Amino acid sequence: MAVPQPGPARSRQRLRGDEGGIAVYTAIVTVALLGIIGLAIDGGGKLRATERADAVAMEAARAAGQAIDPASAVTGEGIRVDPGAAQAAAYAYLARAGTQGSVGLSADGTRLTVTVSDAYDTKFLSVVGIGSMSVTGHGSARLLHGVTQPE
Repeated sequence: MAVPQPGPARSRQRLRGDEGGIAVYTAIVTVALLGIIGLAIDGGGKLRATERADAVAMEAARAAGQAIDPASAVTGEGIRVDPGAAQAAAYAYLARAGTQGSVGLSADGTRLTVTVSDAYDTKFLSVVGIGSMSVTGHGSARLLHGVTQPE
């Protein structure tokens, strides 16, 4: 009895079960890679937006620290920061920067804290329904002058 040899028709028939397998695999891998790229781009964008919010908050606090009380400076009593003017200067800086935020003053009037709230508009994640991500930045300043601290 002769053993049949695999010919061209028999090997084609055996491989026919894999038709389209590569296309499905390629589609799945492509979608996964696009998802990873999207997460990397939008994650980096959110980090940059958070860094900007932190920088704006710190600069608003710095601007507030420069709001001295002119009456005491002119009379020579000393240079000290006017807490009300400091808050106003911080809010003015936030307005010029085009951001929303809040400015808080400690009970003793020596520490000013700025919190900036903003949003990052996503590029890739909007495809899955995430249109924006909120970011928050913080900055603070001690409202003191000179090298000695008050007692």
